[in-house]
Amino acid sequence: MDVSADKRHAAKTKAAGKPIWPKIPAEFVRAMLAGHSALGLAFAALIYLVCFSGSIAVFTQEFERWEQPAGPVLRAVSPHAVNAAVQDAVARNPKAHDLLVRLPEPANPRLSVQADDASGREHTYVADQTGRLVREARTPWAEFQAKLHTVLHLPSTWGRFVVGLTGVALLSSLISGVLSHPRVFKDAFAFRWGGSKRLQEADLHNRISVWGLPFHLAVSLTGAFLGLTTIIVGVLALATFKGDTTKAYALFTGPTVKDDPRPAKVMDVGAALTAVTARHPDARPTYLYVQHPGERGQHVNVNVVTENRLSRGETVVVDGDGKILGEVGYEGNALGFRVLSAMTPLHFGWFGGWPVKVAYLLLGLGLTAVTSSGVAIWLARRRDKGRPTPRWERIWIAFVWSQPVAYAFSALVALLSPQAAPVAVWGLATLACCAAALVGSPAGISVALRRIGASLIALVALVHGAFHGQGMADPVGWGMDAALLATALLLAATTLARRPSAAR
Repeated sequence: MDVSADKRHAAKTKAAGKPIWPKIPAEFVRAMLAGHSALGLAFAALIYLVCFSGSIAVFTQEFERWEQPAGPVLRAVSPHAVNAAVQDAVARNPKAHDLLVRLPEPANPRLSVQADDASGREHTYVADQTGRLVREARTPWAEFQAKLHTVLHLPSTWGRFVVGLTGVALLSSLISGVLSHPRVFKDAFAFRWGGSKRLQEADLHNRISVWGLPFHLAVSLTGAFLGLTTIIVGVLALATFKGDTTKAYALFTGPTVKDDPRPAKVMDVGAALTAVTARHPDARPTYLYVQHPGERGQHVNVNVVTENRLSRGETVVVDGDGKILGEVGYEGNALGFRVLSAMTPLHFGWFGGWPVKVAYLLLGLGLTAVTSSGVAIWLARRRDKGRPTPRWERIWIAFVWSQPVAYAFSALVALLSPQAAPVAVWGLATLACCAAALVGSPAGISVALRRIGASLIALVALVHGAFHGQGMADPVGWGMDAALLATALLLAATTLARRPSAAR
C-alpha cells in the first residue's frame, strides 16, 4: 500500500474542505443517543450501585484483614501445618461437607480454614504458623460489601443474573454513547468552562468516559460474563450435551471422583499439597477445596497460580490416597480456558498488587461518576427545555450520595456490634438518605450528605484504631485507617466550594 499517496490524498481532501472519513448519518446518531439515554435511565440506579460497590470490592482482601487485624500474619506455611489446620477443623466440625483452605499470599497473608457445622452454619478459623486454629474469624462487613457487588444480597442465582444483566446494560450504554458522539475522541481534551453548567457536566461526562473507555469496556464485559455464567453454561449444555448441565459443569471441574460416603480416615492434604507443588514447581498454591472429608470418596482441588500470568490459577484434582488425577486446564494450551481463567482477576483488579488496585478504584469511581452525571445531564436538559422534574432531581442526588453514608454507617455498626447485619443497616441508611429528597434543594442535599458521609468515614477509622490499636499485628489495618481518614478529608473538601454542584 502506498502510504505517501494516501497522505497526499488526505491532505488534498482536507484542503478542499471535504471530510476525510465518511460522515455518520444524523439519523443514526439520534437513534444511538436515544438508545443511550433509554438504557442509562432504565438501569441508572443498578449501574450506579454496581459500579460504586465494585470500586470498593477491589479491596475486599484488605478489608478482611482490616476487620481482623490481630493476625497471625504469615508469609508461608509448610504442608504439615496446612494438614494440621484441616485436621483440627474437621475435629471441630465432624459433619463438615466441604472445607475451604486459604493459604498465605501477598494480598492476604493468612492461613484460614472454612468449614460448615451440622446445622450448615459456616465457620472460618485462622491458624498460626504450626497450623493450630487460634481464633474464629469474623469479617461481617467485608463479606457484606463483597456480596453487595456480586449478588446484591439476592438469592445467589438471581443476584448474579441481575448483576450480569446490569453489566450488559452498561456495556451497551458505553457503546451507544460512543456511537452517539462522533467527535468524542476528537474532543477528548476539550472543556467548555465558564458557560452553561449542563455543558460543563456534559464535557466532564464525555471526557471521563473516553479516558477510561478500555477499563470501562473490560469490567463491563467481564462482569456481564461472570454474572450470566449460569445462562451461558445452560446454552452450552443445550448445544453440546442435550441440556445436561451436569456434563457442562464437569468441563470446568476436572477429573471426577466417585461419591462414596463410607467413613475413612481424613486424607493428608499436606501430602497432596506436596505432590502438586512438585508437579507445578513454578506455580504458587493459593487455596485448597477439600470435598467430603472423612469419607472414602474424599478428594481435594488444589489451586495453583503461575507468577506473572493473568489467571485465576490452575485446578489440580487429588484423590483421597494422594494420587493426582489431573488438571482442569485453565492454564493449559486451550485459548478458551485461558480467557475464562483471566476473567476474575481482570474484573476485580486482583493482579499487579497495590498499584493496580488503586488504579481500579479510581477508574471505577470515574465510571460511577459517569453514571451519576449522565442522569444529572438528562434532568438538567429537561429543566432547560421548560419541563423540570425537581422531585426526581432531589431523589437522584440523594441516592448518589447515600452510598458513602450507608457504607460508612454499616461499617461503624459492624465495628461496634459484630452481631448486627450490615446489609440491614446499609438498607436503612440508604432509605433514610433518600428520604432527604422530601426537603431541600439538590445542591443542599448533596452538601449535607457529603458532610455526613465524611464525618462517618472518619469516625469509622477512629473507632477501628481505638478498638484494635493495641493488638493490630497486620500493618494493613493502620494503612486502611489512614486511607479512610484521607478519603473523609477529600470528601469534606468537596463541600467547601462557593457554589456546590448537585451533580457531583
